Amino acid sequence: MRENELYGGLVRLHILYHASKEPIFGLGIIKELRRHGYSLSAGTLYPMLHSMEEAGYLRSTPRIVDGKTRRNYVMTAKGRNALASAKEKVRELFGELFEDS
Repeated sequence: MRENELYGGLVRLHILYHASKEPIFGLGIIKELRRHGYSLSAGTLYPMLHSMEEAGYLRSTPRIVDGKTRRNYVMTAKGRNALASAKEKVRELFGELFEDS
């Protein structure tokens, strides 16, 4: 398993978190994830966004920005429930990872 595969779930949680705060779009979330130390290409991110939309966690709508179509993603109710559940699991894992520190 490559290290990038290990972080896939964390990237998805970041995406859900940011989509819970405001609409997100591909390049914007790539830049935000870079701030957190993740380096994703559009070829990695867009399939992830599409699969999250197909699963019902996100919903997208096209918008015209500077003459180009941009797909904005917002979190759905299913996404909110998934994020709430994931927060509990992350909190538990965080405790286990750092309990010896």
